[in-house]
Amino acid sequence: MFTLKPLALGVCLFALPGLASANALTVYSAGPGALIENLADDFTQETGIEVNVFQSTTGQVMARLESEQSNPLADVVISASWDSAKSLHEEGLLHEYRSPNAETVPDFLKTDHYVAQGVSALALVWNRNSDVPQPADWSDLTETAYKDQVTMPDPAQSGAAFELITGLLTAMGEETTWQLMEDLADNGMIVPGPNARALNPVLQGAKSVVFGAVDYISLGQQAEGEAIEVVFPESGTVIAPRPMMILASTSMPDEAEQFMDFVLSEQGQARVAERFLMPSRTDIKALRPTIEELTLIEVDSEAMNAQREAIINHFREATGI
Repeated sequence: MFTLKPLALGVCLFALPGLASANALTVYSAGPGALIENLADDFTQETGIEVNVFQSTTGQVMARLESEQSNPLADVVISASWDSAKSLHEEGLLHEYRSPNAETVPDFLKTDHYVAQGVSALALVWNRNSDVPQPADWSDLTETAYKDQVTMPDPAQSGAAFELITGLLTAMGEETTWQLMEDLADNGMIVPGPNARALNPVLQGAKSVVFGAVDYISLGQQAEGEAIEVVFPESGTVIAPRPMMILASTSMPDEAEQFMDFVLSEQGQARVAERFLMPSRTDIKALRPTIEELTLIEVDSEAMNAQREAIINHFREATGI
């Protein structure tokens, strides 16, 4: 279940009947909640256009879109899974628009139907107060020192964790990747659910390391004083671009395009950077390591997504969950 939070002035909640503003732009967004709240409020202040927001996980956002197919409510969708945008485009459900503010967004982060709002990466998150050494790479966590001290998000519930598995499969091959998962499970790694459920035990000190944490969440926690380190493995990691798109069913295409323009403006991208995401625009300063500073694994996402069910099943077999 998603949780409703009070939003800033100009942002209207509509998850319950009667709360929506009929003449407002409707945006469905995967977290972080504070980011879409700020973007919506800033946009309203600049344009006078009110914004209805539904904020949740990517899975819940996509489920809501599917349930509303006969009567679409959303105008703009921001997901944490690039593949979700590809799927919607292939189904002919997206409005064609390329913002002039996307000029400095790298080509691989934009198309004529969707563009990255920002980018995250997958990392190891280590509790500095734990009794285990700081890891440097994914395979370190199979060592005896990390026995019963590791958590991992479930790739069936986290699009980013699934991306990581596909990255490891690409870089290491099937045999080595699944052996790594088996070794981690044998070493007591738990897979408690989505990203927050994997991170919380490490923040609380019950566990010591997250294998495959979404980096911006942990970087934000670290900035707030949590005793954690975000480690980008030496052998490489994957990025998770956050696609932003306009639905073809929108009755407010002009306003939706204005919203896209705003999110890709200097002001909008600065808001993205505040949440420790990489701005999609290369001319906006980031508060964390960027694509150029990370060792990245290039993944054929389309080919991997076609094998999604088989990959998830193999992960479950390897980890015993």
